[in-house]
Amino acid sequence: MDIPIRRYHKSRFAIHWLCFLIFVALPFSNLMRMDIPKQRFYFAGQELWINEFAILFFTLMFLLFAVAAVSMIYGRLYCAYACPQMIFSEASLRVEDRIRRFINKHFIQWSAKTRTFFSRLSFYALVAVASVFLAFVFISYFVEPRDLIRRLLSFDVHTAAGVAGAATTILTFFDFAFLRERFCTTVCPYGYLQGMLADKQTLLVVYRDGEGKDKACIECKKCVRVCHMGIDIRKSPFQIECIHCGECVEACDEVLGRLHKPGLIHYTWGEQGALLGQAGGGGGVRALMNRIGLRDAKRVVVLLVLLFYASGLTVALSMRNPVMVTIMPDRATMYTLTGQGEVVNRFRMTLANRSGEDTAVTISLEGLEGRVVLPANPVMVKARESQQTSFEVIAPAQKFNTDVNHFRFVANTAPQKTSDRFEMTFIAPVRKPR
Repeated sequence: MDIPIRRYHKSRFAIHWLCFLIFVALPFSNLMRMDIPKQRFYFAGQELWINEFAILFFTLMFLLFAVAAVSMIYGRLYCAYACPQMIFSEASLRVEDRIRRFINKHFIQWSAKTRTFFSRLSFYALVAVASVFLAFVFISYFVEPRDLIRRLLSFDVHTAAGVAGAATTILTFFDFAFLRERFCTTVCPYGYLQGMLADKQTLLVVYRDGEGKDKACIECKKCVRVCHMGIDIRKSPFQIECIHCGECVEACDEVLGRLHKPGLIHYTWGEQGALLGQAGGGGGVRALMNRIGLRDAKRVVVLLVLLFYASGLTVALSMRNPVMVTIMPDRATMYTLTGQGEVVNRFRMTLANRSGEDTAVTISLEGLEGRVVLPANPVMVKARESQQTSFEVIAPAQKFNTDVNHFRFVANTAPQKTSDRFEMTFIAPVRKPR
């Protein structure tokens, strides 16, 4: 009977390509990036401003709990399948190996030392080009890509963006030319974070075999040879270097499958838990929850907290006004009087157009017989720009019987068709009775 082989290598390779395309596309799509010069944060197609603290809070808390939930339930699968460091490290290893094989095959007449020299030179040249590209994509998450292209073409190394780009290029080159997987075991904090969040129900890669005569391992050590992190999974499932990639699982299945025996390495829910895909008892909803990793109350609570922040983020984004209008009184002078017997109060207004189209903001009054004095009303605000201005409200003095008079501003925007009301007070001298 043929034993099915669990394939993870091709799946990882396909997911790596998908993650790479997402990594490159994100800064050009405004799905998630930060524009530091403009103090903007882009998330899910929305342009968030630095003063929109509530939305930024829900966004950061959602991402934080997403990382915690993945680490608690699925261990280091992020490292194996989605981490850019691991994706590019493995890619550099494959490229280096293919270049060496190509030169050894087609230039066999050269000496071994010469072939090695040209293999390394070709690899470093290719990594240098890739480093420039990767550094450009990375900095594009923080600087608008078109502005960054202009800086790159002008060899800008004196502004903050230029210096950051040059430094990132150098670090990227040394990382993927020399450091690679060693970064994961010496510098990256995610492995240590996963170790703190993991418990007896966290997904692991575990070697399970009998003892003595019942031991099925044939000591081929292919699981060791295919491991990118250079570990022997048979020693322990809790080695900090293990990224749960599943390469050893597939290797063991292939070798023992030829002997019509099942593999000895598995994804399991904890060291002694059920195998991946097994429900672990129960039926219906309970079995489904066990299969996807929600195997205890703690994981359900983490998922509910994650859903809470996701819901809060969704509500905050849906209630977001594309044009923000703020009006405040200017009380440096309480009021002034004109020669025509009118009272003047001054106000300050901030307009922030967070939409992708130009807008016109019209300011009017409710509850006050007076007029708004602006250079232009409506006020035009270009897309993704803000402006501040001061204006006056003038009303006849004989209309007031109290010194503090309540009214409201109404701000209407077009073409967004939104409306905001601001409760205000108008200060005027009390009319003396005759």
